[in-house]
Order: sequence, then structure tokens, then C-alpha cells
Amino acid sequence: MSTFIVGLTGGIASGKSEVSRRFEALGITVADADIAARDVVAVGTPALEGIVERFGPKALQSEGSLDRAWLRRRVFADPVERRALEAITHPAIRARLKALCEAAQSPMRLLQSPC
Repeated sequence: MSTFIVGLTGGIASGKSEVSRRFEALGITVADADIAARDVVAVGTPALEGIVERFGPKALQSEGSLDRAWLRRRVFADPVERRALEAITHPAIRARLKALCEAAQSPMRLLQSPC
């Protein structure tokens, strides 16, 4: 299979999801950075463990999943904290996207990422 990867980026409500759906309908593998970002912080993942280690147990909801609202308030108010979170999550997101693209059987891959 080809290693050709097409990047798709844009802001909120710019049509990325619609374009991705159309490519998927053609049998093209779509690696979505938003989905990868959620996957890498699922319960039991190393990234979630890293977040708890860095930010403490308040980063978790009662059932053990990431408390996104709490973390959002914490990191968007402080650039140092945001960079700490990015240092934990970005390598895991990149690895997930790379694995998705490498596993694809379609003649090309579409990498969707917000700008």
C-alpha cells in the first residue's frame, strides 16, 4: 500500500468531519487527531497515568476517567501547566496517529487535525 498521507486541517465548523466522511465512504483510512487525543487518555492508558501523576487525583472523575472540565480550567489558565499536559499527551497522540496510518490498507491516508 501507499504511504501517501493527505493532511486535512481547519477550525471548528470548517467542514473537516464532512470531508473525512466522504473520504471514508471511498474506503480511505482517516486518522483523526481529535479521536486519537481522546483514545490516549482513556482509563488505563499511560498518558492518563501521567496526567494523574503530574496534576493529581483531581484530574479524574469518580469512575476513574479524565475530568476534562477540571483539567481544561487548570491548564488554559496557566501556559506552564498547558505545556506540561502537552508534553504528556502529544507524544502519545503522535504515536497513535502514526500507528493508524501505518496500519491502513487504503491507497492513501487522510490525517485530520484541528488547527
